[in-house]
Amino acid sequence: MTIKLALIPIIFLVTLLACSVYLFGSDSSYGANQIALLLAACVAAMVGHRVGLSWREVQAGMLEGIAVGLAPILILLAVGMLIGSWILCGTVPAMIYYGVQVLDPGYFYAASAVICAIVAISIGSSWTVAGTLGIGLMGIAASFELSPAITAGAIVSGAYFGDKLSPLSDTTNLAAAVTGVDLFDHVRHMLWTTLPGFGLALIIFAFLGSADASTPSEIAELQLALASEFNIGMHLFLPLLLMLALVFKRVTAFPAIVISALAGAAFALVFQPDTVIKLAGESEHLSRGFALFKGVWISLVSGYASSSDNAFLHELLSKGGMSSMLNTVWLIICALALGGALERTGILTYLLQLALRGVRSAGSLITVIVLTCLGTNVLTADQYISIALPGRMYKDEFERFSLSRLNLSRTLEDSGTLTSALIPWNTCGAYMSATLGVATLSYAPFAFFNLLCPLIAVVYGYMHFGLKPLEPVAADLA
Repeated sequence: MTIKLALIPIIFLVTLLACSVYLFGSDSSYGANQIALLLAACVAAMVGHRVGLSWREVQAGMLEGIAVGLAPILILLAVGMLIGSWILCGTVPAMIYYGVQVLDPGYFYAASAVICAIVAISIGSSWTVAGTLGIGLMGIAASFELSPAITAGAIVSGAYFGDKLSPLSDTTNLAAAVTGVDLFDHVRHMLWTTLPGFGLALIIFAFLGSADASTPSEIAELQLALASEFNIGMHLFLPLLLMLALVFKRVTAFPAIVISALAGAAFALVFQPDTVIKLAGESEHLSRGFALFKGVWISLVSGYASSSDNAFLHELLSKGGMSSMLNTVWLIICALALGGALERTGILTYLLQLALRGVRSAGSLITVIVLTCLGTNVLTADQYISIALPGRMYKDEFERFSLSRLNLSRTLEDSGTLTSALIPWNTCGAYMSATLGVATLSYAPFAFFNLLCPLIAVVYGYMHFGLKPLEPVAADLA
């Protein structure tokens, strides 16, 4: 492998993606980016053939890469079901109805980040927080006529803050395991960068204005429209509480989300029967029982379609369903295929090893790790690979500078975990975009916590601040 060969698919990908964004703008993720990613995978395969690999070998790598993302894809499809059934049963409308009473637009962005952070710490899942509380908060923001991009940025910031610090989080456990450090030592060491990053993010959210927020009369009209379409009550929060309880009890994400979606369907049958039958459409030839069954099924497949005369509410609630996630699934599959091809051909490993040649200090080492994690998130579209691969590659490098591996585990999370949500074709970025209904590149500039933490990590490295030194082994102490 040579540098020229390794860079061919990278330059090809960057060029096509730039053209995609230029030509299609925010619609680039609806097919154009997928073409760019898949063609780049083919170019990587050609490079692999040049270094002695057959197409079957590269294809096997692509399939292995896609296999890594099958669990997130299943979760994504289940979340589509969840959104549809939770709107139909009134859980999301109830969150909006009561949320506009409690949350003031003057501090809405900061409050959203804090709420998501608290829940994410308790359950350890940024995806679950975005797929439950995030949906409601987006609806409340729309009710206040606040920026959906800033709201999504606040939700992502809070969700990833909690996910990053929670001992229940899979990425937190992975970062500790791959570097061989104690889990709780890892969590404590992350406070050095995580607390300042989130504090700065909250300050920025607090200063972002909301002068154009809706008036109380407009909010009252919205609540009246919600109450006319759904039977609103506090009991409709039970599916949300069930979801949080399942995740807190460490039930695997996919079955927990499916169970919660089915709970929403059951609630719809009990508490919103007229709304369910209306969603079923022309069903005169069906008995009431089959009409109810059809309406619930529609919500799981293609989501809820509001019949409200309120144009704003109609647009706000007409969403969800498994079918709404299919474009995102397409994007993830193409991105993971590229990542698998780059890993099987050795291009990714070669580029990582090349990056180490310029390391001369702790600051440059941390900078290289941050850029490596970001690059791996871009090229492999998977946050787990962006933690595991650099973690293995750089595990022994910190000893050269007499530094503990805790600095590595922290940096992996500061960059690998957090930047994954900022890339449109990464599993995390695609999930957040599909769930919150905001393009990744639209909310990314406002995901202040995710943007600040990698920068703080680099600054700490060059200042040699907040870095844990390598502890002497017992033999050295004797």
